[in-house]
Amino acid sequence: MQTAILPEILATPQGQEADAILRACVHCGFCTATCPTYQLLGDELDGPRGRIYQIKQVLEGHPATRTTQLHLDRCLTCRSCETTCPSGVRYARLADIGRHLVDQWVQRPLSERLARRALIAVVPHHRRIGALLWLGRLFRPLLPPKLKAKVLVRRAPGARPSPAAGPRRRVIALPGCVQASATPITNAALARVLDRLGIDLIEPKGTGCCGAVAYHLNDQAGGLDAMRHNIDLWWPLIADGVDAVLVSASGCGALVKEYGHLLAADPAYAEKAERVAALARDPVELLSGLDLAPLGNPGAGRRVAFHAPCTLQHGQQIRGVVEALLTRLGFELTQVADAHLCCGSAGTYSLLQPELASRLRDNKVAALLAGEPSIIATANIGCQMHLTEGAGRPVLHWLELLDPGPGP
Repeated sequence: MQTAILPEILATPQGQEADAILRACVHCGFCTATCPTYQLLGDELDGPRGRIYQIKQVLEGHPATRTTQLHLDRCLTCRSCETTCPSGVRYARLADIGRHLVDQWVQRPLSERLARRALIAVVPHHRRIGALLWLGRLFRPLLPPKLKAKVLVRRAPGARPSPAAGPRRRVIALPGCVQASATPITNAALARVLDRLGIDLIEPKGTGCCGAVAYHLNDQAGGLDAMRHNIDLWWPLIADGVDAVLVSASGCGALVKEYGHLLAADPAYAEKAERVAALARDPVELLSGLDLAPLGNPGAGRRVAFHAPCTLQHGQQIRGVVEALLTRLGFELTQVADAHLCCGSAGTYSLLQPELASRLRDNKVAALLAGEPSIIATANIGCQMHLTEGAGRPVLHWLELLDPGPGP
């Protein structure tokens, strides 16, 4: 694609990056076939090709409008289009750049500005989101049905194993902000699974949000600061030789794997960020290469529908690996139609675009339930909370299915 980006924008690192991404696009339209919002709305401007064209116009000096902002807001950034694209267009990165520019030039309505500020002020902070969830559980019987379904019943995580004596592999865990409060059982289950396999899971005290919430809500400076904070906490352990940085929430994992790119222009952090990104792993990437015999046969007689989050299959390009591991452990996996499509959670999307998110969720739940599973499993806390509404059966992180339990 030919471009004529404004010289003052092209002189910036973001402008140069956007120009390279745009030039890779051949406008073939293959991406529209796998775009969830285009399938729902049938509007070219609500598909990747149309959004790319709108961003290109803004970069070339055409006025950004509230309509432009709306079409970019409706994008889930699910990255299904990236998986489909034959030219390797990095659409998600272009969307981040485009949204940032449009938000600088188009003022949002007060209600939207307040909602976004509230999300940035609460969600990335473990204690704040924990307090909000505690209140939600306290008054859960009084909440409207839709809000009630989003407040997961907290299950006791159980005891975590103590680090064993002698030489063992060690990995760092990112507990996550929402996940640590909403489903603390997830990382506790991971710790017990790894313990059985001879690996110690270390959670450095003070680890915060991965940075995704702020970064994707146009507080890019705040998001980058969160990344630097985590790198500072992890670096002594990395220098001491840990094997990996495990991120059990696939949404956080997709971003941690991009730390090197996002902090490439920071001379104080670029090298460290690249190292962290290289060490970042989804738990399945570690577990699939291990002898799992110590876990026994936890899947015997259990029929599971697995929902692969977009951040796992499109963001991290990990497809079919969790399913293969669950099958290896005896689980019977059902067929899920249109498994490549987003469930509508998409970080804060379900809160900011509730109507579209609900339609996507209903379609996804129908596909998951078609095989009559007893359990729905996923790999991301956002999807887990979103799918719980309307699923009618347990929605768990797949790591919980492997958990041998806290023991006596």
